[in-house]
Amino acid sequence: MIEDAKPAGLLKRFMALVYDGFLVAALWFITAGIFVIIYNHTGLPEEGVNVTAAPTAVLQGILFPLLVIETWAFYAWFWTHGGQTLGMRAWRLQVRDYRGGPIRLWQTLVRFFAAGLSWLLLGAGYLVVLVHPHQTLHDRLSLTATVVLPKGARAKRAAKGAA
Repeated sequence: MIEDAKPAGLLKRFMALVYDGFLVAALWFITAGIFVIIYNHTGLPEEGVNVTAAPTAVLQGILFPLLVIETWAFYAWFWTHGGQTLGMRAWRLQVRDYRGGPIRLWQTLVRFFAAGLSWLLLGAGYLVVLVHPHQTLHDRLSLTATVVLPKGARAKRAAKGAA
């Protein structure tokens, strides 16, 4: 475990979020495409799929929760397998338990929904990173820390694994 990691700043967090946003959007497109294909073969009224008057019970009651669960699963898998999403890896960010170890599944759930709450508060939960101890609302509520890994951390780990 690397102990000299500093808390991640606001700009790096947002940049990693942009990277991950592209990946999540691609997953949403694939899921929505599959959903439309399956929906057309269910016998439900098809005229509602491609117009604004779609059956809200079907589209909001099934598709939206499916996309939320899919998004949480994306982040949870990456956070529990190395603490980094692809966007976080590009910016050398890592999510850890507040004690420095890997985060647990319950922490991913709390972290994900608290981050959603941060967005509902117009980003106020992210602005908390500007005050000590430099962690966002979702970091604090999930008992996690988002840190910046030192530049040589990846090379050191690769060399240690090869030896």
